[in-house]
This record gives sequence, C-alpha cells and structure tokens, in this order.
Amino acid sequence: MNIELEQVTPMEIERRSFEIIESELPHPLDPQLAPIIKRVIHTSADFEYADTLCFSPDVVNKALTAIRNGACIVTDTNMGKAGINKKALAKHGGEVFCFMADEDVAAMAKANGTTRAVASMDKAAALDRPLIFAIGNAPTALIRLYELIEAGKLRPELIIGVPVGFVNVVQSKELIMTADVPYIVARGRKGGSNVAAAICNALLYMLGRE
Repeated sequence: MNIELEQVTPMEIERRSFEIIESELPHPLDPQLAPIIKRVIHTSADFEYADTLCFSPDVVNKALTAIRNGACIVTDTNMGKAGINKKALAKHGGEVFCFMADEDVAAMAKANGTTRAVASMDKAAALDRPLIFAIGNAPTALIRLYELIEAGKLRPELIIGVPVGFVNVVQSKELIMTADVPYIVARGRKGGSNVAAAICNALLYMLGRE
C-alpha cells in the first residue's frame, strides 16, 4: 500500500491545519468569535463546534479585559491546566489553578458528601482574585458554580462550560446560560478538558496579537 504523506515542517502544520479548517467551515463565522471556534475545531477536528459553541453578549471583549486585568483561570482537571499557555497568562499577572488533587478538597468532599469538583469550586470561590472558570470534565462543577452565583458568593469574569459526557452534562450547560455571567458554552454532550484549554488559549493568543 502506497500512502503519500505531505512533507511539512512543524511550523507549517498549524498554518496548513487552519487553512483546511477555513476551507471546510460549514458557514461563515462571526469575525470576533472565529479565532475561538477555529481553535476548538483545530483541537478536536470536529466541525460541529461551529454551531454548538454558544457565546453570551460581548463575551470576548469582557474576557480579554479580565485577562488584561490579571484574571486567574481555574480548571476542573490537571489535564486542562496543563494545556493552558501559562506563560502567556502570566504576562498579564494571571495564574492557572486546579484544586482537584488537593488534600483539603478531598477532605471537604468527603465531609460534605460531594464530589471533589464541587469542593474545588468552593475553594476557588474563596480566592480574592478575578476568576475565569474553564470546566471541561465535571458537570457538578458547573452546577456548583451556578449555585454559588445565585447565592451571591461568586461573580466570575467568565465561565467556559464545556464538560463532556452523558449524566447532567447537557443540563449543567443550559443552567450556566441562565446565570447572569459571561459564558462560552459547548451545547450538547461534546466538550472536554482539551476544548476548555483551547478556548483559554484562543483568548490569550488574541491578546498576543494586539
């Protein structure tokens, strides 16, 4: 079997990938949202995100302003944390946090009969920093964020709600879209920590081009 491979340098791979994405998009994209949607498609090779990613009004400008002002990013997985460009975020004074493996979070979850994701959101809510939440795995984290917002205990700069799965995944995303906070949500069952990180990086790269 003869399989012909394209000869491309590492630097050309991303450029060529985005050219292919541009040529195969199912419809034109809003220019302000396009960098986010295209980077998610680049990460997932899934063009459905052109239709399923949902954005609250003016969310990109609000998110970029938050990052410029030193907002930190809280993830629900260490995989998500690993995928975010921490050096680019640090240029604006921000850090990336994931509390899922912390001993105090495990103890809090056990004592309260909750998931670690819920306990980690409670810990994050106590941070005295502007916060962006990037949730790619745990719908219980999104549900807890909604509860904290409704109780007046948390006011996120942005919620990226893209958990993947079947149980309460769709419902938790819809819930976040009813909260009075900026959001980027992947409607339906699809998502993941890689998608959450891709959205964060798309925002950081938009700032890098300013």
